[in-house]
Amino acid sequence: MAQYARRGVHGQTVEVIARRIVAGEIAAGETLNMTALLEELDVSLTALREALKVLSAKGMVDARQKRGTFVRPRADWNLLDGDVIRWQFAEGADPRLFDKLHEVRSIIEPAAARLAASRATEDDLAALAGALDEMAAVNGDPAAAVAADLSFHRALLTATHNELLERMEVVMETGLAERDRLVHGGVGPHDDPVPSHRAVVDAIRAQDATAAETAMRGLLEKAVRDVEKARG
Repeated sequence: MAQYARRGVHGQTVEVIARRIVAGEIAAGETLNMTALLEELDVSLTALREALKVLSAKGMVDARQKRGTFVRPRADWNLLDGDVIRWQFAEGADPRLFDKLHEVRSIIEPAAARLAASRATEDDLAALAGALDEMAAVNGDPAAAVAADLSFHRALLTATHNELLERMEVVMETGLAERDRLVHGGVGPHDDPVPSHRAVVDAIRAQDATAAETAMRGLLEKAVRDVEKARG
């Protein structure tokens, strides 16, 4: 599912309501007070309804006659939606969310690296090499470090030439971006990410599926250590 545009009144309204739901300020089963929201947010009824349509599509709210619009249980939320993941981090995510995302990455990315070793084209290899160049040029800029890492993992999924795996980009990128902000946003020196990522690219270029999978598992193990270090 595509992420919605956050700009403008519509986007801001979605953000406010979603974050309150995620934070538990509006509890599961609770009916939204539309009149109070209209007054507080100073938006039109049309804008509020459009915002609720976004949240309904993500499984977070529903509407019934005589009951109105209410918050659905967390079990009904589209937890693989990039916005839902981002809102959880924005509201102080359960530390276990990083662990859950790592488990997802550990299932997907080693397999993706193995597939890429047998399917990557010259364009795919160029994209992966370009991401390595971006990493090497970061020069201590946290935002650049996040962007470079995202470029690499996006290119890896693309190199599988499996459209379903490529669709995991939204989930992977949202969690990865939050992880990178935690790791690269802190003070102090950071380990050079290029060698561990280059090992994956070298194995893919050599069409060595086993080595590519192994290198990716090593990269992910390092990622876990980096998060633990950042957590202190």
